[in-house]
Amino acid sequence: MTAMVKAEGVHKSFGPAHILKGIDLEVAPREVFCLIGPSGSGKSTFLRCINHLEQINAGRLYVDGDLVGYRQKGDKLYELKDSEVALKRRDIGMVFQRFNLFPHMTAIENVMEAPIQVKGETKAVARARAERLLDRVGLSDKAKNYPSQLSGGQQQRVAIARALAMEPKLMLFDEPTSALDPELVGDVLDVMRGLAEEGMTMIVVTHEMGFAREVGDALVFMDDGVVVESGHPREVLGNPQHDRTKSFLSKVL
Repeated sequence: MTAMVKAEGVHKSFGPAHILKGIDLEVAPREVFCLIGPSGSGKSTFLRCINHLEQINAGRLYVDGDLVGYRQKGDKLYELKDSEVALKRRDIGMVFQRFNLFPHMTAIENVMEAPIQVKGETKAVARARAERLLDRVGLSDKAKNYPSQLSGGQQQRVAIARALAMEPKLMLFDEPTSALDPELVGDVLDVMRGLAEEGMTMIVVTHEMGFAREVGDALVFMDDGVVVESGHPREVLGNPQHDRTKSFLSKVL
């Protein structure tokens, strides 16, 4: 079975700052893969590399068997054109810490926008799917509300519906609950739990250890640009083997 995501020796630098220092990992189809670690450990950068929002400097990164951002001929890599990258990116949904909704559009218009603009869907088809998705995230009664009229948790659920509107095969979540008030976190995690039950492949950068323990199939602890420890979430969280992991978990659990 082809891995949904495969990283081989992935390096990423911003000027002199070496952020990713040789990441190797695999995410299987239908897997919920959790990334944990301190701020600045490279988790979000790695996520952004998966859909080529950032270019890697060395190594190889594959999504569903295809190289991300490049094609290979013989031993040489050739960078894809922006249009080719955009085409591949359609298959990857991304939900950010900040919701990034269009403020001048209603919830339903936010969800409809990409299928109409990127896939050329008719408004009727896009609207029907958007209504289904807003219902799925528990917001069918907020379809006509603008982002400023929604709570942070509601905005984040609209952002998830918007990412799902492109019918992606992979969902990336970059600390989707960290900007939310504590009482709003549960609603967003419930939506993500539902996606996991439906078999969506998900990579989740998170500080929600309970979610990782309950819903995750695999967990990686990253620090200073490397994978320090990996395994089943219950194993890593319940019985960490590495001193750095133990130190980190002692502060967050």
